[in-house]
Amino acid sequence: MPFRTDDFGGMPYRYVGSSGLRASAIGLGTWKFGYPETGDGSRVAEDEALPLLSRAVELGVTFWDTANRYNAASGNSERIIGRWLKDNPARRRDVVVSTKTFGGMDGITPNHSGLSRLQIIQSVKASLARLRTDYLDLLWFHGFDSHVPVAESLETVEDLIGQGLVNYLAVSNVERDQLEELLTVSGTLSRRVRPIAVQNRFDPLNGEFRPGVLELCRAEGVSFVPYSPLAQGLLTDRYLDPDRAGAGDRLVDEGLLAELATESNLKKLRRLGELASQWDTRVSTLVLGYLLALPGMGPQIPASSTAAQLEANAAAGRLHLDTSQISEIADVFR
Repeated sequence: MPFRTDDFGGMPYRYVGSSGLRASAIGLGTWKFGYPETGDGSRVAEDEALPLLSRAVELGVTFWDTANRYNAASGNSERIIGRWLKDNPARRRDVVVSTKTFGGMDGITPNHSGLSRLQIIQSVKASLARLRTDYLDLLWFHGFDSHVPVAESLETVEDLIGQGLVNYLAVSNVERDQLEELLTVSGTLSRRVRPIAVQNRFDPLNGEFRPGVLELCRAEGVSFVPYSPLAQGLLTDRYLDPDRAGAGDRLVDEGLLAELATESNLKKLRRLGELASQWDTRVSTLVLGYLLALPGMGPQIPASSTAAQLEANAAAGRLHLDTSQISEIADVFR
């Protein structure tokens, strides 16, 4: 065993924000893992998800992102991960598990949503039960609660950290001024509750959906972890010829193909396809590798529903793009 290492399974790790936590450069979004036979709206059933999680560990894709409300507030994405952790207890310490709290869950009264002390504590305990683990590596606030004092929410997480139930805090779906408030208030309380990452929607076709947050993350040493980094799956080889897409493809099943596959977007996608072919890689690999090279960007957490998708995404963590290549890709999106 080496005295110190910077990768696992060949996957480079990077620090999350200015904390000591390191996560795989490419992680795994599990928002569509669940039990579709129950009508929860998931796309990846247990018998498909469990082998994917095992393959992810083999590839070094060990930053797993979920949320209690994923798939119709069923908790089923957490349950899938929990089943894998139960079957592989010795690998728990190899995986960085993150989940979220905010939205209505685990109860039907007004006290079962938001970021009150009561809700956060009950939510975390319920998530731990579904995940079949006794601690969370990372807890995300799934939004900003303007009705609860920020100090109350942060002090609650401080207590959970003191109990060993949570290790780090991060936030999601926040505006720039909200992140500024969180950073300011945490500075008056404890470094342990300073958010180390922000998970907002971002893709290189559309940029930030909440402008200015990436810039603030870069300035404050907070990792920006985009969700839907591949523009809901459009930025993949699968849609280079959209006429070949059909039932089973996400954009077709969700009725988004016509909306996203505009001529302007397809022109950019085809150019990315040319660059990917020229550099002997895939479109999704190229896009994720490009995002990793942007200042302020943290780990990427694309979803995968097949081993082939997972492997293409994982390859981005090991992809080295020189300044000339980064510039060519940036020109496509400019």
